Amino acid sequence: MKKEEYKKLNHELMHHGRIVDFYADTVELPNGELAHWDFIQHRGAAAIVPVLPDGRILMVRQYRVGPDQITLEIPAGGLNGDEEMITCATRECEEETGYRVVGEAKHLITIYTTPAFCNERIGIFYADHLEKSHQHLDPDEFVNVEAKTIDELTQMILNHEIIDTKTVTAVLTYKALIEQKK
Repeated sequence: MKKEEYKKLNHELMHHGRIVDFYADTVELPNGELAHWDFIQHRGAAAIVPVLPDGRILMVRQYRVGPDQITLEIPAGGLNGDEEMITCATRECEEETGYRVVGEAKHLITIYTTPAFCNERIGIFYADHLEKSHQHLDPDEFVNVEAKTIDELTQMILNHEIIDTKTVTAVLTYKALIEQKK
């Protein structure tokens, strides 16, 4: 199967939102039939695994409208304009946790959150050199910061207490990375 076998015939903007745009797409399939698909365009985002000197990871607990519940996540946020992912990740770390990345944040993985209908792409980084600063929360952000060990976070994933895709991916990828380095 090749991408060229699919031909996008129409890409109609249905709603322009503050964070995403919603489109109705018409695509010609390899068999010649037409498919009508919803598509959500997202500006992109970045996230970070901020690691304290003792190995614990800073997490943020906040309300999320999608699942309509309080979630535990790694710090993350949307890209501002042409902002690079690494810049966004380190900015979000300080804004949400009150810790500034000192030195270099390192790329961990880049993911598409829901490729069936959305192009949201999140670059995930980690940083293990932090210094205490202070939070710079947006007016609509109410965030509690918690520090957890990698084992605690892994158990929380297995217990279905952490449900956020980027966080699950980041924690398990970071855990594999540190185990590889042993």
